[in-house]
Amino acid sequence: MAKATVDQSACVGCEACVGVCPVSAISVSDGHASVDQDSCVECGACVATCPVGAIAQ
Repeated sequence: MAKATVDQSACVGCEACVGVCPVSAISVSDGHASVDQDSCVECGACVATCPVGAIAQ
């Protein structure tokens, strides 16, 4: 696996990913999620949770 990345043009800012991240590596600012690459543990929880498929690994 790889670190999670967010497609900013697809992200709707719903914050579903924020709640499932076990290491709090995701934040939402200006309506879009971003992943702290240094904190991401590559678990994939956010990828599976994103309702619009904006997060990939």
